Amino acid sequence: MKYSRLTKEQFEELHQEFINFLATQSVTADEWENLKVNKPELAETELDVFSDLIWEGALNKAKYLEHISPQHMYLFHLDEDKMHAIVINLKNDIDITTKEGYNWLRDNLMDENVEFLQADKDYTDDKNLDKFKMIEQGAVITKGELYNYFDKLIN
Repeated sequence: MKYSRLTKEQFEELHQEFINFLATQSVTADEWENLKVNKPELAETELDVFSDLIWEGALNKAKYLEHISPQHMYLFHLDEDKMHAIVINLKNDIDITTKEGYNWLRDNLMDENVEFLQADKDYTDDKNLDKFKMIEQGAVITKGELYNYFDKLIN
């Protein structure tokens, strides 16, 4: 397995897609029930393969990632050849994961306690795995509104 198995909730959300996936494997509903009981290791493999397919599709489509912690905001634009990062560091005790802290940041972008950094990072040989590792560390796929806002602000 390349990524991680989808959660029970994710499988429930993707129920129809999983049925379609099993159909492409020529597995009927009855055969699936039989597999789960009599060949659980094969059923587990099917779950893993499906999970990897879903992750691969999502990672291929991902164009932006965000990771926000109390004192830092990491915003990534995922280009074809490299990642562009905008990092906002707070040098005070404001927690931007709270509504009050985020509002403070929005109202005080030019404050001396707000630091903007930019960097580019090349992908390794497996760019989707690079993206996945960032998600495992807390990043989420977004539409890029924050990245584009700060990109316009500082460039």
